[in-house]
Amino acid sequence: MRLVVVSDTHARHEDLGSLEGDVLIHCGDFCNGLLKDPRDLEGLDFWFGKQRFELVLCVGGNHDFVAEDRVRNGESVFRNAVWLQDTAHVHQGITFYGSPWLPHLRDWAFYLPPEELRDKWSMIPDHTDVLITHTPPFGILDQPRSRQVHCGCRHLLERVDVVKPRFHLFGHTHASAGLQENGFTTFVNASLVDRRYRVARSPVRLDLDDGTASRSQ
Repeated sequence: MRLVVVSDTHARHEDLGSLEGDVLIHCGDFCNGLLKDPRDLEGLDFWFGKQRFELVLCVGGNHDFVAEDRVRNGESVFRNAVWLQDTAHVHQGITFYGSPWLPHLRDWAFYLPPEELRDKWSMIPDHTDVLITHTPPFGILDQPRSRQVHCGCRHLLERVDVVKPRFHLFGHTHASAGLQENGFTTFVNASLVDRRYRVARSPVRLDLDDGTASRSQ
């Protein structure tokens, strides 16, 4: 199964052109959170519908106030993608689980305090194959340009160490985009934009059959 993973597109999804594979995954921050413009979400939904995939999965990020509002109001977020918020989706025998929550950014979308984060991460099923979050786990591909702090979540790391998914996909910290392995899990920070919110990287390709991961060319 070929996965194509993107994150932190910040309304620049059209710059990616046409993508193709089995499952397209967006790890959040698809909107410009400073503007809170519903057209960011609607444009992404239209773009999702044009891509050549069997399935599109998406979680929210701290910029995605429009999505947070839709969920709060009991509305569907997308027509052309499956919205994951503390939910699992099984496709061709592979269990995907997605959740948007993150620490630290109190006034942004999908923020939760530490004790609530622990409760949310405890919901991740033990048999998860592909975990999709917006925040990184603490200490893994989670440092900003200064490299002086870690922006990831300690409670998420604790749960990931127990579940040991084959892949953990996330974004959030643009400067730490890349791949890292620990012997059990391949961690992917799929952030695409730079500090000026320009698309600076390619989507990540993952082949579940052989466990390989690479940047698309």
